[in-house]
Amino acid sequence: MIETKELTRIFRTEEIETTALKEVNLKIKSGEFVAIMGPSGCGKSTLLNILGLLDSPTSGEFIFNEKSIGNFNEKNRAKLRKRNVGFVFQSFNLIDQLTVFENVELPLVYLKMSKSERKALVEEALEYMQISNRSKHYPNQLSGGQQQRVAVARAVVSKPKLILADEPTGNLDSAHGVEVMNMLTELNKNGTTIIMVTHSKRDAGFSNRIVHLFDGQIISENIVSQ
Repeated sequence: MIETKELTRIFRTEEIETTALKEVNLKIKSGEFVAIMGPSGCGKSTLLNILGLLDSPTSGEFIFNEKSIGNFNEKNRAKLRKRNVGFVFQSFNLIDQLTVFENVELPLVYLKMSKSERKALVEEALEYMQISNRSKHYPNQLSGGQQQRVAVARAVVSKPKLILADEPTGNLDSAHGVEVMNMLTELNKNGTTIIMVTHSKRDAGFSNRIVHLFDGQIISENIVSQ
């Protein structure tokens, strides 16, 4: 599903040049659950942004679903991203002025689906995440665990092939954190490819494979024994 070849990302200003990723070679098969670990500033989020088609590498090759993405402009990247990628963030990134239903519906609005299609898919996603009874509530009326359930529902509502999770349990207590990890595991068992950035060894233990980054480079990989 995903392959990077000598992937490099350099950030430049007038005064300084920072290499966030250096010659990263990575393959992720469809249906895998991969955790990316490493200290702060090692390039984890930069890598996730490129894999999620939010950013482009400075050099190297990025292949997504057998397509080389290097020459894609932002419009083409956005089109591919809307159809294939769902995001789950540490900070939930819900819109306070929208209800739970409306937050989950938003990706489908961008896909220009009909109102009836959107309604059916949102109700399915909310039921799957066991948050249907909160559909008319606003984010500030929910607990942290409930907000993350809504965020996961929003990520899966369009049935993407890939979910990218950036510290998905970072703002949750341990019990709610395990709930979210169990939800991601269930999605993976149903065929969704998941790539997760995490500092948590516990969370990484839910994955199939752990990739360790340091100073923008992959220093090791290991298979997780389930």
